[in-house]
Amino acid sequence: MRMPPLPAPAPPVTEEWLRARNVGDPPRLTAPIMISAYDPVWPLLYARHATRIRAALGLVALAVDHVGSTAVPGMAAKFRIDIDVVVTDPRDEDAYLPALSSAGYVLRLREPDWYERRALHGFDPPCNVHVFPPDCDEHLRHLILRDWLRTHPEDRSRYAAEKRRIAQSGVTYMAEYANQKSTVIIDILKRAGLT
Repeated sequence: MRMPPLPAPAPPVTEEWLRARNVGDPPRLTAPIMISAYDPVWPLLYARHATRIRAALGLVALAVDHVGSTAVPGMAAKFRIDIDVVVTDPRDEDAYLPALSSAGYVLRLREPDWYERRALHGFDPPCNVHVFPPDCDEHLRHLILRDWLRTHPEDRSRYAAEKRRIAQSGVTYMAEYANQKSTVIIDILKRAGLT
């Protein structure tokens, strides 16, 4: 796997920024973000979604990967499975979105300025499906961060502590939580060899 560059610092989260990306109104958090201890059932729940996604997309899905904290044994996380799906061109929504919608996934974000990422929510169990193009820097960073955290317990603990701190800070939008995690994520990616 090639080493992608470090990401740029996250932009500030504003109402305008959220409205430009969200499908519909940006949802406000209605309860505090809960960070749970690692649950060994998370990989099994990912496998259920992966099977559903692969059945819906067939060969359109070039890759389906479990990413994020629920993919790291021993890592505290929100109970929401993160899944990266690689397709030939995320802009060609007709090639994948109807099939994912029929399988129960709901489009929530379009980010033309962030690798053409599309984000969908899935349910039973809750998940985020991130759709990226091939050889995408952000998809590669997700895999590198996941693999690094699997073998570096000190960074796993530091990241978990930061997530808990941010979750308790009273953020209004999930994007704020993600944005505030970027500093520690970038530092960990540097330790993993990204420049």
